[in-house]
Amino acid sequence: MPGNLTFDQLKDQVSQGIVDTVLVCFVDMQGRLMGKRYHAQNFVTHSYEETHCCNYLLATDLEMATPDGYAATSWSQGYGDYVMKPDLETIRSVPWLEGTAMVLCDVLDHHHHEPVSHSPRQVLKRQVERMEALGLEVMTATELEFFLFEKSFEEIRKGGFKDLDPISGYNEDYHIFQTTKEEGVMRPIRNHLFAAGIPIENSKGEAEAGQEELNIRFGKALDCSDYHTIAKHAIKEIAWQNGHAATFLPKWDHRRVGSSSHVHQSLWKDGKPAFYDENDPLGMSDTMRHYMAGLLKYAEDYTYFLAPYVNSYKRFAKGTFAPTKTVWSIDNRTAAFRLCGANTKGIRVECRIGGSDLNPYLAIAAQLAAGIKGLEEKLELPEATQGDVYEMAKAKDIPKTLRDATETLRNSEMLKEAFGEDVVAHYTRAAEWEQEEFDSVVTDWEVARGFERS
Repeated sequence: MPGNLTFDQLKDQVSQGIVDTVLVCFVDMQGRLMGKRYHAQNFVTHSYEETHCCNYLLATDLEMATPDGYAATSWSQGYGDYVMKPDLETIRSVPWLEGTAMVLCDVLDHHHHEPVSHSPRQVLKRQVERMEALGLEVMTATELEFFLFEKSFEEIRKGGFKDLDPISGYNEDYHIFQTTKEEGVMRPIRNHLFAAGIPIENSKGEAEAGQEELNIRFGKALDCSDYHTIAKHAIKEIAWQNGHAATFLPKWDHRRVGSSSHVHQSLWKDGKPAFYDENDPLGMSDTMRHYMAGLLKYAEDYTYFLAPYVNSYKRFAKGTFAPTKTVWSIDNRTAAFRLCGANTKGIRVECRIGGSDLNPYLAIAAQLAAGIKGLEEKLELPEATQGDVYEMAKAKDIPKTLRDATETLRNSEMLKEAFGEDVVAHYTRAAEWEQEEFDSVVTDWEVARGFERS
């Protein structure tokens, strides 16, 4: 990913006292930035080559627990080290933090310095390389939807996550007046990220009270994922700096619309859009049709990577702009896959299944794997659906629960072939653990429903 600082420029800024801290980060299974804060002089003198971290960081959950059942690491294996190898092309300034720069790392095995196969960045790199072997370049864009709240993270946590009040009082979809009230948070998000080299396009109000959307210009798949991850991290930090909380939980209240992360995809060949055919009635090339057919055929296999938690599935509800059926349509927001830019060189497919909690590296990699299979098998794309997809009883459902998606992941021969059996087993265990943790908890709903009446 192109950062906005070269290593030499970073060294100059360190020598001038402009930068004193370097965030040395990698992306974990949940799509979060993990790592260390280096004194900048130490980083440019010594640690730019490599540093280390505990290997449990790619075998944990949102709570940083150490579940059993992973082949890659465990208590019996002693939880050893991974190597964090800085990708010096990703160095960038972090304008919202004083005197700070950031670099992203690839994760390598400590013993033989080979990439760790289940590291999210490596999972995506492998699928990009497979596509490049077909002579195709992957271009993607992700939309980041989230909610802003009146209170800070600390206030909400101390209040037991009760009485959550969004920053606005009404649906603010495309609403200029209401979003003006939120510019104290959103303006620094846009400007700081742009100054950090993230190609921000715009922000807007989304279809619920306090719901925001940030859009970043499309780019190469790895760049897009890096941009998404840094932006999500920055949104939380900048909201916190301004006394507010931001959440990417897909469904924080069953009475409200959820948050998504739509993924736009296209393939290019020799600098030209490979999805476009001016002689086709919709402008779709055979390459696009085969690719989309793969997305559709294998959607159940990779749903986990678009919806990785129990809460993720609460978002799939009729009449909320979240899809429920794995069909495609032409510019129809009730379908899981939407054809955008028909009859133009900007033609692309938008996957609308993913929630705001997805890990972009894994989500994009899984869809590439399905698309590659469609290309290899020359799958035929079914006819586009029309009308209200929510009412199509015969259309195939998106997996309804994490338990369902775990089973389709576990049994996916397509993903085992594309990712490797070890990677599929690793993320299957992550899915199992998430369900086990949820199943062990008594919820507020159960208590309120049955305390007196059962």
